[in-house]
Amino acid sequence: MLESIKSPSDLKALSLEQLAQLSEEIRQFLITQVSKTGGHLGPNLGVVELTIAIHRIFDSPKDVVLFDTGHQSYVHKILTGRADQFDKLRQRGGIAGYPNRSESVHDVIENSHASTALSWGDGISRGFSLTGQSDRHVVVVVGDGALTGGMSWEALNNIAAATDRNLIIVVNDNERSYSPTIGGVATYLSTLRVTRGYERFLDWGKEVLTKTPVVGNPIYETLHGVKKGIKDIIAPQGMFEDLGLKYVGPIDGHDVAAMERALVQAKEFGEPVLLHVITEKGKGHKPAIEDEAEKFHAVGIVDPETGTPLGKSVTTWTSVFSDELVALGHERKDIVAITAAMLGPTGLDKFEAAFPDRTIDVGIAEQHAVTSAAGLAFTGMHPVVAVYSTFLNRAFDQMLMDVALHKAGVTFVLDRSGVTGDDGPSHNGVWDLALTGIVPTMHVAAPRDAARLRETLREAVEISDAPSLVRFPKGAVQSDIPAFERRDGIDVLYRGESADVLLVSIGSMAAIAVEAASQAYREGVGVTVIDPRWVKPLPQSLITMAQRYKSVVVLEDGIRHAGIASSISEMFREAGLNVALHSIGVPLAFIEHSKRAEILEDLGITAQKISRDIVEWSSTVEEMQFPAHENADRKQTR
Repeated sequence: MLESIKSPSDLKALSLEQLAQLSEEIRQFLITQVSKTGGHLGPNLGVVELTIAIHRIFDSPKDVVLFDTGHQSYVHKILTGRADQFDKLRQRGGIAGYPNRSESVHDVIENSHASTALSWGDGISRGFSLTGQSDRHVVVVVGDGALTGGMSWEALNNIAAATDRNLIIVVNDNERSYSPTIGGVATYLSTLRVTRGYERFLDWGKEVLTKTPVVGNPIYETLHGVKKGIKDIIAPQGMFEDLGLKYVGPIDGHDVAAMERALVQAKEFGEPVLLHVITEKGKGHKPAIEDEAEKFHAVGIVDPETGTPLGKSVTTWTSVFSDELVALGHERKDIVAITAAMLGPTGLDKFEAAFPDRTIDVGIAEQHAVTSAAGLAFTGMHPVVAVYSTFLNRAFDQMLMDVALHKAGVTFVLDRSGVTGDDGPSHNGVWDLALTGIVPTMHVAAPRDAARLRETLREAVEISDAPSLVRFPKGAVQSDIPAFERRDGIDVLYRGESADVLLVSIGSMAAIAVEAASQAYREGVGVTVIDPRWVKPLPQSLITMAQRYKSVVVLEDGIRHAGIASSISEMFREAGLNVALHSIGVPLAFIEHSKRAEILEDLGITAQKISRDIVEWSSTVEEMQFPAHENADRKQTR
C-alpha cells in the first residue's frame, strides 16, 4: 500500500480498511528507517492517522499545512512523495529531519524552533484573506508542548479576533488523557459548536432576550453561562473559547474517520477553529511506549525491535556538565537549575532527581526562563539556565536587559554550541559567541575538555554580580588536553620552536589546533597554541603574548562575523598592536544538515587544512627580528 502513495491525492480514493493498513505500514516503515539513521521517532509514530486525515480533507500545497515543531513532519514527508529518500534521513544528500522548502512545495516552515507556526498561520491566512484567496485553507499542527511557548499565545490572541480566515489549528495532545470526553456526547457538542445554525440561534436569542425589559439580559447571561458550564465539564475548551476561538474535541487522533469528520466541519466553518486531538506518542512501538521519560522522542541508531542503542557508549559533554552540577548542588543550596522543556537533553534530569525543589521546567519558554532567573538571582539564589545554544537566540533581549543590565548573577550553560550538523541550519549553535560578545558585563567560557568544563562551571557560578556563560558542543567529550603552562589565566597547549604564529584556540577546537601546530612544525613553521578558556572578557595578557609573534590565528566554531577573532582584532587596535591576524571559523551562512565532520571539512576546519593555511600565511609575513632570549627556551613538546 505504501509504495502506491506518491502524493496526497493518492489517499483520496482509499477505504477506511485500506487507510488502517496504510497506517500500519507507515509505522513499520518509520521504525525500520529511523532506527537506521536516528531521528524523531516517537512524535511521528503518534501522528500517522492525524496526518493522513489532514491530507485527505485538504489539498496541499494549495492548502498550506504547517507543523510546530517540524520534527513531527515525517509522515507528511512520506505522504508527499519522499518515502524513498528516508534511507538518508538527516544525512548529506538526503532529506532533512524537519520541513525543507528545497525538498518539496508541500513544505513551508524550515525553522524548527517551537511555538512559531501559529504566527506563520496567522500571517498566511491573513494574506490569503487580503488577496481574495478564499478557497485556500491553512492547517497548523501544534504539539501541546508548543503551547507552553508565549509566542503561541501571542498568535492565538490575534487569530481569535479574526472572522474571515480559513484557519484550522490542530492541537496534537499526546501528554494528557481526556478519555472520558472522547465519545458520543463530545462529538455531538463539537458538531453543534461549528454549525452555523447554532451560531445563528445564539445570535437570535441574544437579540430577543436583551430587548426584554428587566429580565431579558439576566436570562440570556444565565442560559449562556449554563451552556458554557456544561461544555466546560465535558471538554477542556474553556480557555480557547474565552479567547474567542471555536473549539472542537477532544478527538481520537488515531481514528481517521473521526478526524475527517471534525476537519470537514472546521473547513466549512469559515473562521478560525481549534481541534483538540488526543494521540499516543510512540504508538505502535513497544519500546517507545515503555520509555516513560521521552517516548523515543529522539533516538540515535537503535535496534528496530528492542530500541536498544547500537552505538558504543561514550562520555558526553552533557553528562560531564550534569554530574558537576549535581556536585555543586550538594555544596551550595543557592544553586537552582532552569530548563525550557529539555530536562533530559540538557542533562538537568540528574539535578532534578537530587534536588526536585530546585529544578524548574518552564516549558518551551526561553524568554520567561531568563527573566525568571533574573528574579531568582535578586533573591540571592544562583540560577543555572541550561539550553541549547541555538535556543538562546530567542531570549537575547531578556539576557541583555533583564539579566546583564540588572547585574544578575545568572549562569547560562549552552549545550550543542558550534556546528551540530544533523538537525540542520536552525540547530547549529554558531551564533552565541557573537551575540554574547555585545552584552556588557557578560563572562563567557569555552572549555576545551571535560576538566576545563568542570573548572569553568565552578568559576562561573562564583560570579554573583554579572551574567556568566559556559558553552560546549554536542556529542562525545574528547580526551583532556593538559596545558604546558598557564600564563595569566591563558593555557599554553603547544610551544613552537620559533615565534612565527600564535594560534588562539577557542573551546573544543583545541585538539585540531594542537594537531595543526604539529603538522606546521614539520613544515618549518613554529606555532604556539594557547587556550584563553574565558573568551569574554578577553585577558589583557593576550596583547603581551601576541607582541612576540609575527602573526596571530584565531580558530573558533562560531561565526567569524563579530566572533572572537573580531573581538581580538578590536583589542589589538585599541592597544595599538599592529600584527597580522587571521580568522578561521564559520561563515555567515545557514548550513544545511550533514554530519559535523563533513561540515568542518567543507569549512576547512581540519588540522591538515589549517596547517597548510598557516604555512602559507607565514610565508607572506615579512621577517621580523626578535631578541635572542625570546626563543632561547622554546622546545618542541609534542
